[in-house]
Amino acid sequence: MFTGIIEDLGIITQLEQEKENLHITVQSQLTPELKIDQSVAHNGVCLTVVDRDLNTHTYVVTAIQETLEKTNIGTWKVHDRVNLERAMKLGDRLDGHIVQGHVDQIATCTAIEESDGSWYYTFEYDASLNNITIEKGSITVNGTSLTVVNSKRNSFSVAIIPYTYTHTTFQYLEVGSIVNLEFDVIGKYVARLQGLSK
Repeated sequence: MFTGIIEDLGIITQLEQEKENLHITVQSQLTPELKIDQSVAHNGVCLTVVDRDLNTHTYVVTAIQETLEKTNIGTWKVHDRVNLERAMKLGDRLDGHIVQGHVDQIATCTAIEESDGSWYYTFEYDASLNNITIEKGSITVNGTSLTVVNSKRNSFSVAIIPYTYTHTTFQYLEVGSIVNLEFDVIGKYVARLQGLSK
């Protein structure tokens, strides 16, 4: 379980394909605090630490084929930066919202607008998968907990403050960038229950 509050920007240093699995090596200042088998969200994707090297401050996670198909991991390249968050501890403050680290689908950035020191990003997604956003509701974009504005059937916008812009991968997004979305878990249950009641 995560909160969507990003702790560090990791740098991908190696990508190694092994059959249908992809081994991803990430350099991060969090590495000395990580343990083998620990869960870490990478752009919102929960992956398990399988190895680490304290000399290079790197660790390795593995993405299976299903994860590659449902997320933007297949677009990652060496030197790309990814948002990192360790799993929350029981008793911690929930500063963002409840995030499972299970990406629901990808989306495309269709607009970026700077507005007096903040930024508005608009994303479009495939509405046929029946995921929804609501105005002022929560959404996770590349693992970052954000508030929805301008909610529509297949698109929404988010407002990014300077701190979030500086400390996440939003500073590297461009129009056309592919991002991971995790919709609000409560909203998903409500939508599922409504579908079952019809």
